[in-house]
Amino acid sequence: MKIKQIGATVVVAAASVLLLAACGSTKDSDSGSSSKGNLATNQTVNWMESSQLPSMDSSKATDQISFNMMNNTNEGLYRLGKDNKVEAGMATKTATSKNGKTWTFTLRKGAKWSNGAEVTANDFVYGWRRTVNPKTAGQYSYIYSGIKNADAIVDGKKAVNSLGVKADGKYKLVVTLEKNIPYFKLLMGFVPFFPQNQQFVEKEGKTYGTKASAVLYNGPYTLKGWTGTNDSWSLVKNNKYWDKKNVTLKKLNDQVVADSNTALNQFQSGKLDAATLTGQQVKNMLSNKSMKVRPMARLAYLEFNQKDKKVGKAFQNKKIRQAISYALQRKQMVKNVLADGSIAAPGFVTKDLAKNPKTGADFTKDADSDGVGISYDKAKAQKLMKEGLKEVGLKKLTFTLMADNTPQEKNAAEYIQSQIQKVLPQVKVENLNLPYKTRLQRSAAGNFQAVITLWGADYSDPSTDLNIMTKDNPQNNGSWTNKAFNNYMDKANDASADQTQQRWDNMVKAEKELMKDQGVVPLFQTSQPQMMNSKVKGIIYNTAGTPFNFKNMYVAK
Repeated sequence: MKIKQIGATVVVAAASVLLLAACGSTKDSDSGSSSKGNLATNQTVNWMESSQLPSMDSSKATDQISFNMMNNTNEGLYRLGKDNKVEAGMATKTATSKNGKTWTFTLRKGAKWSNGAEVTANDFVYGWRRTVNPKTAGQYSYIYSGIKNADAIVDGKKAVNSLGVKADGKYKLVVTLEKNIPYFKLLMGFVPFFPQNQQFVEKEGKTYGTKASAVLYNGPYTLKGWTGTNDSWSLVKNNKYWDKKNVTLKKLNDQVVADSNTALNQFQSGKLDAATLTGQQVKNMLSNKSMKVRPMARLAYLEFNQKDKKVGKAFQNKKIRQAISYALQRKQMVKNVLADGSIAAPGFVTKDLAKNPKTGADFTKDADSDGVGISYDKAKAQKLMKEGLKEVGLKKLTFTLMADNTPQEKNAAEYIQSQIQKVLPQVKVENLNLPYKTRLQRSAAGNFQAVITLWGADYSDPSTDLNIMTKDNPQNNGSWTNKAFNNYMDKANDASADQTQQRWDNMVKAEKELMKDQGVVPLFQTSQPQMMNSKVKGIIYNTAGTPFNFKNMYVAK
């Protein structure tokens, strides 16, 4: 996810494969409520976000805040519970063919949208087709790759209605794959695969997903008070939700608090039940019982726009990209600048996301290339920059570095600016900090020269990171391309998709190629330092470490 801002619930890829390996017919049990003990009378939680909510359109959203709001107001075939366990959502039963390429989902009868309309198989067919339709311009359309004809549809080569999904009556959804997808069942709980009510979407037109009243809900909560540009909104228990008896929390008041000092003050005064901290605050509060520092499968990295009219030619030069990377002291940045529990980037794929299915080794260990792509080396940086500038016919390089205007990204951008100019005197960096929503829009449009991008894992497999750097991927905003990298990922996604070890080895090779070519510059793997009211229970964190599932949340006495 583009943060795409974020966990103690990182599940290894091997576990995911085991979870999905069984064929035939399986039944997913309804998620009953666990013993919650003594409940507070007032089941209301006051929450915060660091930025505004960008979108509630599941075909177009790419960021963590939007995804979290949709995870709690809408529901796909499944919900992902604790430790990424697949739980019943709109589907009550799943049958797979022997070759694993045909999936038949039996839908829940009587599940309702918030307007009273029934949720049917046609809602999934319409929503999926809308997401892959090139006219929608959804950046997550690539994640449909492997479903019959999805790639050709996204490329404009086949009709949208040829997508491998069809309704067999009101309550059966049949999906046809072109190849085995090891993590397919996990995807069925992911926002881009949520259903959409065609009549409602077409009635709203361009306003769909831009304000609370222009969204239809089939999940545990409904969204209230969001105008599309305001700084506060609420999640309110959805009394038309099929499992409403197991939803205890009645209301979650959400507000934008951009300044972490304000957030801490509001937490300490009882105005917030959760507060995200930064920098020195984290050190100061580590001994506090309310303080939790959760590691995240979320990476901050530099993207260079290789198509920019002014500096694109320079960023196409590998030596220039490598020089910028070698100029950065990542350990110094996370220790002295961020100081929030983040760690120096281990590579492009984050640490503890996935383990070798044969040896159990972490992906970052298998893909390690003696620090290539993530090391500090002043002499190498200066040598490579001198050679790179000569190759592109420049004596100096000036570029603008775009980043969010949150404290973490501001601090990171200032450090990067200072460090590059200190090590590479021929280079001048001009910082541009923008609101989160604006930065996302400009990144997606390619309207930048260099940008600090944040990406959180969508599922517990290296492909969730590596696929976004493939040629023409909508998330590859800098337009980097590398033939060897693309070949390795093509093999991982196709030829070796059902050969676990070969697939793993191809992804390891792809990661090494990405780092050697410095397609992007990994900076740091983030953490989430959060003060949490001890009475607030039942939050479920996803693979990236985001508190994304509030269905089981409650307030204890």
